[in-house]
Amino acid sequence: MNSHELLTAFEDVFDHSIVFHGFAEYMRDYDVFIHVTADPRTGIKPEFLRYRFTHCVRATVKTAISPEVWARSLDERLLDYDTAIESGVDGYVWGVNYHDLYPGISLVEDSTEADEWAGRLGIPFYEALFETNGHSIELVFSDLVVTKLGAGFAPFVIPLEGSEPVGG
Repeated sequence: MNSHELLTAFEDVFDHSIVFHGFAEYMRDYDVFIHVTADPRTGIKPEFLRYRFTHCVRATVKTAISPEVWARSLDERLLDYDTAIESGVDGYVWGVNYHDLYPGISLVEDSTEADEWAGRLGIPFYEALFETNGHSIELVFSDLVVTKLGAGFAPFVIPLEGSEPVGG
């Protein structure tokens, strides 16, 4: 994708929900799983998308939650939505199991790091910044592949007992 196509893909998921993110099982590409919904009156069914950032040379994840809110959010009851609501604990409810993708994803203009990697490898590189209500994520990557995911998809499966991971 070029920068215009990346910006369009970023706009497509503006203000939706990140439900999981991390390196792909083979540890080269970075995956961001996004739950996309529409007003139920439209008849458009919700879907899950995987945004795979290929050739990811840097992934930096930082909290977007202030130290004051963190201090109130250490209680284990906040890990489960129903328990948090029933208990009335004041803090960030981790158990909602998603982050709002707002203000969204932006492309970092004139990224020195992306330019350096492009020069070293001879392929385009970009830098993106994700801003959510829980984390900020910075990625330096070469391309983006967007895939619709079906029910039952799992980003990682534990091997059968006695089996070793591939290459292990």
